Amino acid sequence: MSTQTTRLEELGRELGEAIAAHPKYEQYEEAKAAVEADDEAQELIAEFSQLREEFNVARQMGEATQEGLQKVQAAQDELHSLPVMEAYLLAQAEMVGELEKVNEAISEPLAVDFGGEAGGCCND
Repeated sequence: MSTQTTRLEELGRELGEAIAAHPKYEQYEEAKAAVEADDEAQELIAEFSQLREEFNVARQMGEATQEGLQKVQAAQDELHSLPVMEAYLLAQAEMVGELEKVNEAISEPLAVDFGGEAGGCCND
């Protein structure tokens, strides 16, 4: 059994390396690095995160307002309108699409949604 586990781990490493070498993953990493290096994007990310956190706290306390939600949405819209962020979100969506294909390929012979259900117990 340890030989089988070792082979599965080897296949997992190979899969990880193949994903890391995939052009869409490289595009994703480049887009992510561009966002991380962009001062305006970082400023807007910080602003959005703060507004979202404040809204979540207000919501938990029963004090959330429509105005607060609109501020969060406006900050997110402003952030997502940056060309560098648009490129990142597109690259991320494309990479997620590729990973969904991989999940389907793994799940098919197992007759279970490997990525979505394999970790759960007793699904009804």
